This record gives sequence, structure tokens and C-alpha cells, in this order.
Amino acid sequence: MNLYLVIKSLHLIAVISWMAGLLYLPRIFVYHVENFEKKETTAIFETMEKRLYNFIMRPAMLFSWIFGIILIYIIGFEILSNLWMQIKLALVIFLSAYHEYLGKCIIKLKERTNTKTAKFYRYINEIPTITLILIIFIVIIKPL
Repeated sequence: MNLYLVIKSLHLIAVISWMAGLLYLPRIFVYHVENFEKKETTAIFETMEKRLYNFIMRPAMLFSWIFGIILIYIIGFEILSNLWMQIKLALVIFLSAYHEYLGKCIIKLKERTNTKTAKFYRYINEIPTITLILIIFIVIIKPL
């Protein structure tokens, strides 16, 4: 069995899991904000947000990074000199920062200090989609 292909498969599984969470969590925030006055409903959203973030998204992000770094090691660190890889890594760092921002949103929603609207969360829900599209095209086409 080819170790590189196994690690690459695990990397893709982790990335897909992470992206699913990055795409879904802001949508939960929309419903949370829209139902802010309904305590029972917001309690359900808080549970969903916490579990999604802590049990799916965080491990998936960490495994994405771990398997990605292992792939770089297997391929060779000279790949880091390629501009397309530098841009990809910059976008992944950006997604990681976005991930952490969503974690802060969970805390603000739970503490009832959130000042963002449902419309805001609808807009930021597009961030991972656009970033994912850029990453895929950069990795597949390697234009730079």
C-alpha cells in the first residue's frame, strides 16, 4: 500500500469534514440569532454549536493540518518554494483564523453578548465556500 496515497486520502477526509463544519456552523448562528428570545430553542442551538465545533470541526482542522504537514514531509520541503503552495497555505491559515473566529462567536452567542445579525452570519457563511474554491483551483491547476 502506498503511504503517500493513504495520507492524502486521510487529509482529504479531514478537510471535507472541516469544511462541512465551516459551512454549517454560521447557518446555525443564523437560526440562533433569529430565535434569540426563545430560551429552549437557543439552548438547542448552543448545544449543536458546541458539539459541532468541539467534536467535529476542531479535530477535523487539526487532522487536516497534521496530514497536510506529513504530505509536505513525504513530498519534500522544497515544495514550499512553489508560489501556489505558499498561497494555498496562506488560505489555509486564513481558514484556521476564520475557524477560531467562529469559536468566539459561539461564546458571544452563549453569553448573550452577540451584536451580529442573522444577515451578517449569512454573509460570512460564504467565506469558506470562496476560500475552498480558490484552494481547489490553485492545487489542481497550479497556475503559479
